Amino acid sequence: MNKLPNAELVMIPGGTLITKTPEEGRQLAMLIARHTIHNIQNDLDELKQGRSVYSVNPDSLTAASQVVALEYQTIAAANNYWRDQ
Repeated sequence: MNKLPNAELVMIPGGTLITKTPEEGRQLAMLIARHTIHNIQNDLDELKQGRSVYSVNPDSLTAASQVVALEYQTIAAANNYWRDQ
């Protein structure tokens, strides 16, 4: 098995949901979504094989976008919607 390094299997990169800006929050949401996928499928070869199928499937892309949106919603709440800016 071509396994991902343990550093890629961290669920919350950096150990916090707190970000300085909404843009950083969005980037963190995407990173968390990727880490979630890596934890579900940590075999790089299997992960790459499936990419050719889901990367062109509108339903798969919509589902991935929904996961990122949910992660972003959580991060935004953790940051009090960046009211202190």
